[in-house]
Amino acid sequence: MKLSRHFNRKEFACKCGCGFDTVDIETLELLESLRQYFNRPVFINSACRCPCHNRNVGGAEKSQHVRGRAADIEVADIQPGVVYSYLSATYPKKFGFGLYDNFVHIDTRSNGPARWKG
Repeated sequence: MKLSRHFNRKEFACKCGCGFDTVDIETLELLESLRQYFNRPVFINSACRCPCHNRNVGGAEKSQHVRGRAADIEVADIQPGVVYSYLSATYPKKFGFGLYDNFVHIDTRSNGPARWKG
């Protein structure tokens, strides 16, 4: 089922197969804005996680993935550092962004900004 112009519900589903596929509208809007800005496909490596799957992959106890408010992403042909820098500069006072070697974590937490490099 299509959720927006470029994303469908299946892309957000928990990888364990449990069926959890809730996605926060603000997270979806953030992903669409990335797709528009870079004019490149955005690939979702991990989004929704049920508590069990989150524990199995070593996710944080209060992970935004469990709330349907996070995604680990790659933008086609764009280095993760470029994506992270763009997001941090564009949204300096909100959201959570984490830079990793091969992907960027994004989340739409409501308790202020968070930035980290993994």
